[in-house]
Amino acid sequence: MKTIKKQMVLKMAFVAFALLSTTTYAQNTNSETTTQRDGFIFEFVAGGGIIGIEDSAGNQTFDKTQGTLVFPDLKFGHMLNDNLAITVSLPGNIYEFQDNDRHFGGFIPSLQYWAKDRWWIHGGLGLAIDSPALYDIKDNENDDWNFGCAVMASTGYEIYKKKNFALNIQSKLVMGRTFLAGDAHRDIVSVNIGLGFSWF
Repeated sequence: MKTIKKQMVLKMAFVAFALLSTTTYAQNTNSETTTQRDGFIFEFVAGGGIIGIEDSAGNQTFDKTQGTLVFPDLKFGHMLNDNLAITVSLPGNIYEFQDNDRHFGGFIPSLQYWAKDRWWIHGGLGLAIDSPALYDIKDNENDDWNFGCAVMASTGYEIYKKKNFALNIQSKLVMGRTFLAGDAHRDIVSVNIGLGFSWF
C-alpha cells in the first residue's frame, strides 16, 4: 500500500512539472535574442508547494502530504555561454514533523540551459539536508541534522526582463533521502511553484 501511495505522489509531481514545462514552451515558439547573459548569476525564489515525507521508522508516510513554504531558495552560478550556466542551487522547504517545524533543502551542483530566449530548464544532483527550522530549534527534541542525497529538476519562463534582471515563474521538483540515527532514513518529495528574481 505504501508503495502505491509513494508512486502516486511521484506521478503527481511529474505531471505538475511536465504541465509547467509544456505551458512555458508553448508560450515562446519564436526565437529571440534580446538578452545577453554573461558573468555571474544570482537568484532567489518566493513561493509554495506541497511536500510528502515518509520515515522508515513509520512516524509519517506519503499518504499525508502537506503544504510547504519555499524558504530559502537560492541559486548562484556563472554563465558558460549565452544559453548555459553552471550553478549551485540551495532549495529549501519548511514542513511540519511531529509538531515541530523543520527544513528540507540541499546543496546541489547543477546546470541551467535556456532552450528558448525566455524558457529554461535546470537540474542537478547533490547533498540533501534535513534540519530543524532555525526559529524552532529545541534541545533534545528538534535539534537533529540529517544528510543524504537529492536530485532536483526545474523549469521556468521569464515573464519580465530588463537589462541584467529577469522575473520568472518556475516549477521545481526535489526528491531526497536523508539518513537518521539507528540506520533509519527519511524520504522527501517536494513540488513547488514560485516567482524567481534573477540577476545576471
